[in-house]
Amino acid sequence: MSLTTASTPTTAPDASAAPAGATAQPLSGRLRSGLRRFVRGREDAAAWERPALLGLLAVTALLYLWDLAASGWANSFYSAAVQAGSVNGEAFFYGSSDAANSITVDKPPASLWIMALSVRLFGLSSWSILVPEALMGVATVWLVYLTVRRTFSARTSLLAGGVLALTPVAALMFRFNNPDALLVLLLTLATYLTLRGIESGRIRWVIWAGVAVGFGFLTKQLQAFLILPVLAGVYLAAARVSWAKRFGHLFAALGAVVVAAGWWVAVVELVPASMRPYVGGSQTNSFLELTFGYNGLGRLTGNETGSVTGGGGGGGAAGGGMWGSTGILRLFENEIGGQITWLLPAALVLFVVALVLGRKLARTDARRATLLLFGGWLIVTALAFSFMAGIFHAYYTVALAPALAGVVAIGASAVWASRETLWVRILSAVTMLGTAVWAWVLLDRATGWLPWLKVVVLIVALAASVLLLLPPRSRVLSGATIAVTLVGALLAPTAYTLQTVTTGHTGSIVTAGPTVSGAMGGFGGGRPRQGGFGGAPNGAQGAPPAGGIPGGATGGAPGGSTNGGGSRGGMGGLLDSGTVSSQLSSLLKADASKYTWVAAAVGSNSAAGYQLATQEAVMPIGGFNGSDPSPTLAQFKQYVAEGKIHYFISGGVGRSNGGSDASSQIASWVEENFTATTVGGVTLHDLTE
Repeated sequence: MSLTTASTPTTAPDASAAPAGATAQPLSGRLRSGLRRFVRGREDAAAWERPALLGLLAVTALLYLWDLAASGWANSFYSAAVQAGSVNGEAFFYGSSDAANSITVDKPPASLWIMALSVRLFGLSSWSILVPEALMGVATVWLVYLTVRRTFSARTSLLAGGVLALTPVAALMFRFNNPDALLVLLLTLATYLTLRGIESGRIRWVIWAGVAVGFGFLTKQLQAFLILPVLAGVYLAAARVSWAKRFGHLFAALGAVVVAAGWWVAVVELVPASMRPYVGGSQTNSFLELTFGYNGLGRLTGNETGSVTGGGGGGGAAGGGMWGSTGILRLFENEIGGQITWLLPAALVLFVVALVLGRKLARTDARRATLLLFGGWLIVTALAFSFMAGIFHAYYTVALAPALAGVVAIGASAVWASRETLWVRILSAVTMLGTAVWAWVLLDRATGWLPWLKVVVLIVALAASVLLLLPPRSRVLSGATIAVTLVGALLAPTAYTLQTVTTGHTGSIVTAGPTVSGAMGGFGGGRPRQGGFGGAPNGAQGAPPAGGIPGGATGGAPGGSTNGGGSRGGMGGLLDSGTVSSQLSSLLKADASKYTWVAAAVGSNSAAGYQLATQEAVMPIGGFNGSDPSPTLAQFKQYVAEGKIHYFISGGVGRSNGGSDASSQIASWVEENFTATTVGGVTLHDLTE
């Protein structure tokens, strides 16, 4: 069904719209009915639809679950917090980096809660930490399918789910333990619930959408709110109720956002600082400061006190910095392009064309509302990422993946249904060729990786363009056109995705696909790893340039090694916690029960390696960047005097970008007052002597 098709809507009837006087079905009956519907599909569905959906979900699960252990602890910063939360209730609630609750991670804890529950059920392992993210990926693909299927055909809905599953950055982040996987799932859920509200005009759906966004805030703070203007705007424009009710519903939804996000914030802010862990990432032990500073407006302006370094700077394409240049073309540059933009130019064209083709639709038409929800999400988030001057990583673009998939599928459906029109066929052919040319550019950046692939993509795209120019004449011709077009559009990103899922990824900065030239801020090509699809090195996880980060970061990973091979730059423990020798691990675990912390190390990633190796609390001095005033020198001296810390481990990241220098003061004091010894290549000081 296209946006211009005036046939019977495929939207399932709302259960709440039962005739007056009808007997309510018991809960057990509703559950059985829901289960039958899940297994069999919609009553009006073709026989092949449900098997096709289940096949899509099964392939997605295989893709995302394949060899998860290859990534080890993945982002050890979060893995250590998961380990802490799995053994200590307070650490679980606050998202502490260590079980002794010295400091939290620099994000809210919602994603950690799910991983910690998995660890409690299955024990601490790479698998138990990463499986929840993979299942979130499968659930997100299903939600995209369900959202599109409300008003479009099964083929369109399957295409949307398939495009999402095969997006390289989605395959990366749904196999990784950053908060992004849960954030994307919640944003997709909020979109689905908003559409249900638009269709039915019932307040409960938008309230639940607000709850989903609120928990998105508890996952990754203000990034979850980028979608709010889109959800509210489309609801105002398309909901089937009066203006007064629309505004009333949205105010209720806003209240749901505040309650769902605010209850945890209120607890953190109201509990005295002495009775909870320090709020990591803030300079004043305030979650509100973290929200509106380091993780909020600072991401837009680049003014992020205590961050790794300064931001990307303004000035459009000419602006530059450690996180790459800002400007409208940012998402297409360097390694960022290969994460998400394979179909982004086509999506923007299809979005505009679909709106033109559907311009005569009624205000309340759910098909256009679906397109606007996905298109608005895509454009608003892409613009925010393009111009934010603070910390920006290529993997952030996973937040675009569901929206991109929805726009591509719906736009392609509208264009296909109007292919009898000559200008539509010409535009389709040109868009196909443009997609292939852009794929050539992206593949060419991965020097030496499957050099033949871009030639194959271009040849298939040329064939598809010719077929798209032909007027519809037969089912055979139409089937051939669809098949060749899908191969031409999806072959390159699928290859990138396969390379991603067959390669391990560790550290705090990861990217999908092979190594590319000119990676952002020097992070792209420093950590080659053998293996992966096509036998090419893994890309763009990279260590930064040798010499360290601004602000004097020093030191290295535990044991002085990397987690998976390759060269480590001067970032110290920022990218990867590394490995810990058995000799050092045994030393740290000896008499561990006598101490609150078996050791202390500067920077959360450095501490994380020791904590994961010993499963004992290790104090991360200064938080993620070593730049938080936690603990102060006076507090640290008191802990040592009370015999709470056994060892101080030298090295790790240090102060950066205007943050506290407490970690440097502590390191200097320890070196001046305690004897150094070396175990397993690591320098440490016994603080009990």
